[in-house]
Amino acid sequence: MTVMLKFAGPMILGNLLQQCYNIADTLIVGRFLGPDALAAVGSAYTLMTFLTSILIGLCMGSGSVYSFYFGRKDERRMKNSMAIAFVLIGLAAVVMNLSAYAGMRQILYLLRVPAELFAMMEEYVAVIFAGIVFVFLYNYFAFLLRAVGNSVTPLWFLGGAACLNIVLDLLFVINFKRGIQGAAEATVIAQAFSGIGIGIYTWIKEPGLRPKRTELCWEKGAVREVLRFSAAASVQQSVMNFGILMIQGLVNSFGPAVMAAFAAGVKIDSFAYMPAQEFGNAFSIFTSQNHGAARKDRVKEGIKSAVLASMLFCVGVSALVYGLAPWLLRIFIDGKERELIQIGVSYLRIEGAFYCGIGILFLLYGYFRGIGQPEMSLVLTVISLGTRVALAYCLSPFPAIGVLGIWWAIPIGWLLADLAGFWKIQRGSLQKENEQVQQDR
Repeated sequence: MTVMLKFAGPMILGNLLQQCYNIADTLIVGRFLGPDALAAVGSAYTLMTFLTSILIGLCMGSGSVYSFYFGRKDERRMKNSMAIAFVLIGLAAVVMNLSAYAGMRQILYLLRVPAELFAMMEEYVAVIFAGIVFVFLYNYFAFLLRAVGNSVTPLWFLGGAACLNIVLDLLFVINFKRGIQGAAEATVIAQAFSGIGIGIYTWIKEPGLRPKRTELCWEKGAVREVLRFSAAASVQQSVMNFGILMIQGLVNSFGPAVMAAFAAGVKIDSFAYMPAQEFGNAFSIFTSQNHGAARKDRVKEGIKSAVLASMLFCVGVSALVYGLAPWLLRIFIDGKERELIQIGVSYLRIEGAFYCGIGILFLLYGYFRGIGQPEMSLVLTVISLGTRVALAYCLSPFPAIGVLGIWWAIPIGWLLADLAGFWKIQRGSLQKENEQVQQDR
């Protein structure tokens, strides 16, 4: 457990800092520009998270390939996979950036953004979309460095970017009076710092990771492997966040008050369970390296340690969020906005009571990616999000349930996906036992 926690620690802290990008926007915008601006930034955050999740998933999936070959000590295949992944994911980032700008207004219409917030949100996303390419650069090099055991360097660049974002937020929004556009500009500049900075660092300080000319080739097997892992992780991440985007559209239909409360609640929610998510990613790298090295004993030991650590954390955070919900919301919302705080408290207390469910789900995602079954992670995501979206849209129209139907649909989706993951693991174990019995005979 100690080795895994030491490796996961910088990843957890790094992702918490990454949340500071939008949390800083949300906090400063909510306090200085009002509830409407808060609702617009919060809704845009869900949209941007969906778009960048595609790239993060591609980088995460290719990272599993690097980890496997790093564990096997096959340097040539690892570098070949790195080069292929950079070209493919880079092209995807460019196409996505162009598509986002081309379909910007249509996307906002699909999100059912209220008329009074449409112009404000359009102004924000017109700037924030410029950060998509920088998100690719940071995550590509971050997952590459983590795959070879360096989880500290990405933390330094992310920490610097988070601090820069907060300083620029205060400067652009308060001093320069640039409003919601200034908050977006601050975020993009900070993203550029982390993406370009970590790329330059890796090139200069990690010469062993530079592919040689002989390793810059399109081997069919390597392309197929990178595509398989990257596509599965990307689809998983994008399906997960597309479901959240659909939930955002449903939330938007309840008006600006619910939008603003949901925006604040989601920031707290994401910040609360983000360490569990990063621990799942660290567990995936640990599992992949040991799977590549054929160390099944370490994988089994890692499962026990990961479950124990994740559950202890989730129980503690659940208690804190449940008990401190009203005070946490006041970080983003003026205490005089009692309706918004009441709505946000109902959200946080329902979600906060069930963080163990999503903690287990993150470990299941990491486990299946690590053992070379990324498609199963996708299946679990579809179960979780499918349940969440279906229940939310079925329950929320009833006046007696309303927005509470959206809140309750989320932990129910987590629980069903957890049960499906346990069933798959149990089924796999029984199948291996039967095969062993037949071999012994």
